Amino acid sequence: MPIETVVPKNSIPPIAPYSPGVRAGDTLYVSGCLPMDGEGQSIGIGDVRVQTKVVLDTIKDIVEAGGGTLADIAFNSIFLKDLADYAAMNEVYKTYFPSNPPARYCIRADLVRPEFLVEISSVAHLSRSGAS
Repeated sequence: MPIETVVPKNSIPPIAPYSPGVRAGDTLYVSGCLPMDGEGQSIGIGDVRVQTKVVLDTIKDIVEAGGGTLADIAFNSIFLKDLADYAAMNEVYKTYFPSNPPARYCIRADLVRPEFLVEISSVAHLSRSGAS
């Protein structure tokens, strides 16, 4: 099965050696996304709601570049710097997955920059929506 790298237009530059997305057959693996702009600068410092929106918009861009939609996401891994931000993150998260949300877990973790409050990675199964 061929493996292809998925990099959306205007992609955030990776801050380590990784690809934004990798498609293997009908499965798309989305790397951990962070709240950064196109130049790699942090966005929404101190505001987990803004950071969650930026992260989920980035995931959406990667999944769409791979031929799918957010409805194709089957699993999310969520990392929060502080679990006190859990409710605020969920307020934004549920707007991206209003029905039939993917399976997920959420843990507290130190992130790669001290100003990052949230990171999310995803797995999408693109055959769910008929994507090829």
